[in-house]
Amino acid sequence: MDYRYLGGSGLKVPVLSFGTATFGGTTDFFRAWGGQEVDEAKRLVDVCLDAGITLFDSADVYSNGRSEEVLGKALAGRRDQVLISTKATFRSGKGPNDVGSSRHHLTRSVEAALRRLGTDWIDLFQLHGFDASTPVEETLRTLDDLVRAGKIRYIGCSNFSGWHLMKSLAISEKYGWARHVAHQAYYSLIGRSFEWELMPLALDQKVGTVVWSPLGWARLTGKLRRGQPKPATSRLNSEIAQGPVVDDEYLYGVVDALDAVAAETGKTVPQVALNWLLQRPTVSTVIIGARNEEQLRQNLGAVGWSLTPAQVAVLDQASATPLTYPYFHQRGFTERNPAPV
Repeated sequence: MDYRYLGGSGLKVPVLSFGTATFGGTTDFFRAWGGQEVDEAKRLVDVCLDAGITLFDSADVYSNGRSEEVLGKALAGRRDQVLISTKATFRSGKGPNDVGSSRHHLTRSVEAALRRLGTDWIDLFQLHGFDASTPVEETLRTLDDLVRAGKIRYIGCSNFSGWHLMKSLAISEKYGWARHVAHQAYYSLIGRSFEWELMPLALDQKVGTVVWSPLGWARLTGKLRRGQPKPATSRLNSEIAQGPVVDDEYLYGVVDALDAVAAETGKTVPQVALNWLLQRPTVSTVIIGARNEEQLRQNLGAVGWSLTPAQVAVLDQASATPLTYPYFHQRGFTERNPAPV
């Protein structure tokens, strides 16, 4: 397993990390992803550690906290061998203050996560989304206090737009507070809009990208092809867990390109899709998930090799989408405004 620095920090993370949204499965949404309990989770953790995956990602809303509980029990006795990242901001209860990035909600969320995880600290704590109702200064001062208290070690964000992230970084710099070293973002061969604004920002500000849903909400597993039914077991069979809409012909075109490259490399479609991401600028780690050990081991085959420039070009061309304004205008003047990819 290769390791990379997380953005501009001194923390090294494995290029593949393990997402625990499949742990617990106590709600309809997350039951469509999986429902591993402690014994199965321990086995997956064993496989991860044997392969060098030492970063495990969760969130308070994953199965209403059950994911964190299962992860904590699966890691019992080996906390010093791993890094834990988790997230909060989404609604976590019925009360008026059980949502957002206020000092009240973040403090309570971190304390609750520590209890569920059975640990004294969180290595990377991320805001799961931007809270436009709370002053950014209140949010960042709270996170800085939690860092100084030793309850979290690094901070990051998730699902921010460019101005959300840049404003946060500027305020952290102004007051000398902890700054976001990571942005957990959706990025895949069928979801490349991350490259328009967020990637250039991350390059400029040294923010590491933590990629979620790298297989496009299970669309790039190799099981979806023209004229074939969806697999019997898939989150795509759940109306509430399908993710963003993707045009069928665009998807099939990308899968065709993946098939061609997979045949050249002797790898699987998902392995090729994951390897493509590992060669993109700013990517520090790609979160992989798995319903079972077989899926996990297959995903591990994405590392230890690299696509050729020609193979990358084939995938880039097949997955390219029209740019919106102002990005199409900026790409017309690359002499003074070079594109990151």
